[in-house]
Amino acid sequence: MLRAALLMFAFLSLLTGVLYPLAVTGLAQVLFPHQANGSIVTVGGKPVGSMLIGQQFSSPGYFWGRPSATGPYPYNAAASSGSNLGPTNSALMDTVGERIGLLRAADPGNDQPLPVDLVTASGSGLDPDISLAAASYQASRVAKARELPVERIMALIEQHAKRPWLGIFGEPRVSVLGLNLALDGKAIAKRE
Repeated sequence: MLRAALLMFAFLSLLTGVLYPLAVTGLAQVLFPHQANGSIVTVGGKPVGSMLIGQQFSSPGYFWGRPSATGPYPYNAAASSGSNLGPTNSALMDTVGERIGLLRAADPGNDQPLPVDLVTASGSGLDPDISLAAASYQASRVAKARELPVERIMALIEQHAKRPWLGIFGEPRVSVLGLNLALDGKAIAKRE
């Protein structure tokens, strides 16, 4: 029995610990090389970010992403997690209140309702996209900072909007990195 158990252990270890991961990695590299390598975005031959992981933008002339709950640094992929704070937790309420205050202070004339994704972190804390409502909310601030008409910023948001897959799966959204690079007039190149 011991010999059969050890042989089965060795066989399953080889199958599930070596062969299966190699097969999946190989298929991913052949079928989806850009995604399998992190969806790296390059500008002028230099990597500037990933389409899969959000980044911190704080200048008024850029769109800001969904808050990150990763600590101690925002959008830290090695610390991907939510805050685990429930909706009645006073620490969450205080954090959301601070975020509302910062957004209102950054654009005091904006009386639009604040989209929830601008004041709450996601389960991963790494969201690269924001809702169209969150982008629209920020359009006036970005337009003022860049001295551009707000209509031009709204057209840019619409141009970069990602629609639900097959019209039903997912929510309309926009990539914060892609939108900010477009604001700077930089073309995005996929890193091979």
